Parts: sequence; structure tokens; C-alpha cells
Amino acid sequence: MQINERQLAQVNSQIQRLLAADNFYGRRLREAGISHVNTVEDFLNLPYSEKEDLREAYPLGLMACKEEEVVRIHSSSGTTGKPVIIPYTAKDVDDWGEMFKRCYEFAGITNKDRIQITPGYGLWTAGIGFQNGCEKLGAMAVPMGPGNTDKQLQMMMDLKTTVICATSSYALLLAEEIEKRGIREHIHLKKGVIGSERWGEKMRKRISTELGIELYDIYGLTEIYGPGIGINCKYDTGMHYWDDFIYLEIIDPETGKNVPDGEWGEIVITTLVKEGAPLIRFRTHDLSRIIPGECPCGSTYPRIDVISGRSDDMMKIKGVNVFPKQIEEILGTFPELSSEYQIRISHLDGKDSMRIYVEAAGSSDFKALQQSVAASVKSRIGFTPIVYVVELGFLPRSEKKSKRVIDERFQ
Repeated sequence: MQINERQLAQVNSQIQRLLAADNFYGRRLREAGISHVNTVEDFLNLPYSEKEDLREAYPLGLMACKEEEVVRIHSSSGTTGKPVIIPYTAKDVDDWGEMFKRCYEFAGITNKDRIQITPGYGLWTAGIGFQNGCEKLGAMAVPMGPGNTDKQLQMMMDLKTTVICATSSYALLLAEEIEKRGIREHIHLKKGVIGSERWGEKMRKRISTELGIELYDIYGLTEIYGPGIGINCKYDTGMHYWDDFIYLEIIDPETGKNVPDGEWGEIVITTLVKEGAPLIRFRTHDLSRIIPGECPCGSTYPRIDVISGRSDDMMKIKGVNVFPKQIEEILGTFPELSSEYQIRISHLDGKDSMRIYVEAAGSSDFKALQQSVAASVKSRIGFTPIVYVVELGFLPRSEKKSKRVIDERFQ
């Protein structure tokens, strides 16, 4: 997907805004002698921006508008350093709401739906983003936020909620609780809008089957508005993203060069109309690919594949590079196993070891299953992990995101 003339003109407007603001990227452009882009090649020569740049701008160094135009700030978690503060103008909030409304519409959700919102409110972009789009759509918002599962289920039954917005982890927890309490016939859910963490096919099938709902992947990140910049349609052939608001590239994370459509790589995003904190060529570290061709739904909005992981979530064990997705794919080949797993990495007696805890889907020979999984990992990845098959429900459930990988080597 090459950048087009309209998008290049929008990028030029953003460049002028950043130069005038003289923030980190404006200074970077000035030092490089760049004041505009005329061609695709010019655009591809623009420098990348990284999360570390945004952290260094803490607290309000990303602001590219007058302070009195800022109506809201949002923030990333800051779990690995300084948080990133993103200022929003009224237009930014409105644009984000329009994108989110579009997401709901692509999922076939209408103003007749009742939407239960379980992601967190506050500095995060989650809960308030889901609500903003819901109100733009004219649907009934049930703004629960995370946790308090008893009340979540009570509201779900009493208000006859038709749509649940959640992380996949919390959607699974709710599905298990509904099953445990025997209240399935009192639940009126039809659709789930799920985001915030990568989830595998096995987990998707469990949630969809146990709740009896259609599932939609929503995409976004705090630095780029928040959730709502893309979603899959009913044909489930990838996530449409809104190229009138963002320009999206896929690059090779090692070389930084663009890859052809259809090839996997790292998502890089440029905001085309954002006022408060515009970003140019921001490296998200999310891994996906542009899906070429037209979607059966007829929409001309381009598509990316579901997020397969992150370029920075690689684990190095015994000299071998491993991604959590590889382990998940191996576990997915065993029908005797459930969707829930946890990886623990330790350093004992001078060497690394990986322990995989995975829940069984039912009764089976746990010992034989452990040996089969270990052999399968050895065959595909090159080393033998310690595998523990445990009973369904043994691993912790989360009201937010599940922690799949725990590296104890640096604790």
C-alpha cells in the first residue's frame, strides 16, 4: 500500500505542525533539513519515531498545538519506564469517536444494541474510547469498567446486554463464570468486541462457543488515539483500518525497510490529521501484514492481519530465539489441551530452562501428554522444555490482560 497524493498532502501539514511546535520530531526534521515531502521516496526517507522518544518528551513535550486547545490527556501504562502522555484536542477526541463508531458499524452493531464496556477507565484509552464510540453510534452504554464480576453478570442479565467489550482474558473469565453459575439462558449477548492483547484461535473458539457470540478483533494503541483504528468485518478476513486517519506501513524490524504487501513485519503508523500529538512513522512493534486484494464485504478500507505478537516479545533461551506465538501454535495442535497456558523462564545451575504450564481440556493421560508436548517443542524449536499439564481452571484468570510469559532470570 503506497502512500497516495492526498495522504502526502496530509503528511506535509503534519510536518509543518511539528516544525512549528519544535518538539522532538520537529527538531529531528529541522536537523535533517526536511520541510516537506513530494514523493513516496521522500516519505520513506523520513526518520522513524520510537516509544523511547515519546517517554523522553514526558510530560507534555509531544504537544503540537496551543495548550488551551488540549481538552484531555491519556497515558500508556509506564510499566517499563516513564509513562507516555498523549494530549488530545477536541477534534482529536471527535475523530477518535468517529473511527470507533465505524468499528461498531463494521461489526454490525447498531443504536439498538446495549454495549457493556469492561475495559478500564481513567488515564487509559480503553474504557472511555469504547464509550465515546458507543455514544456516537447512539447505542446504550453500560460503562462497567473492569472487575466486580458478580455485578457485571447481574447487569448483563438485568439490562439484557447484547454486546460485550473486553480483553480476551476477561471475556474468557466471564464465559467460565456464566457456565459455572448455570445462567447461560439469562444472557442475551450476540457479539463481542475484543482487544488489548494477542489471543490465539483456541481461545477465540472457546469464548465464541461458550458465550454463543460473534467475535470482532479491534486494534489500536494509546500513542495512536487508542483502540478503534481498525476492526475486522463479518467476513473475518483481516482488520480494516481507517486510511483517512492513519497511514500504515509494514517494515522488516531488522532492516527498517518496507516489505511487500502480504509479507509479515512490524506495523509503522503515521497520523494524518491528529492535532494534539501527531506522530510520523511511529514504530509500534506490533507484528502483522497487509492483506492484498478486496474484502468480500466490498469496503475499500485496506486490511491487516490479526496481530501475531510483538517484535520485542522475543525470548532468548539456550541461544535460541523464541516467540510466545510459536509455543501457542504448538499447544494448539493438541486437542486434549485448553487455550490457557503460562511460560516461566528460569536460570538454574548456570543454564536457562523453560517451564510450560498448560490446562487440559478434559480428562486425559497428563504424563503422556506432557511428554508429547515437550517432544513437539524440541522438534520445532530445538530445545526441550519442562511441561506441566494441569487441570482446567488451575492457571490464574485476569480481569485485564493475562501474563503469559514470566521471565524469572532478571527478578
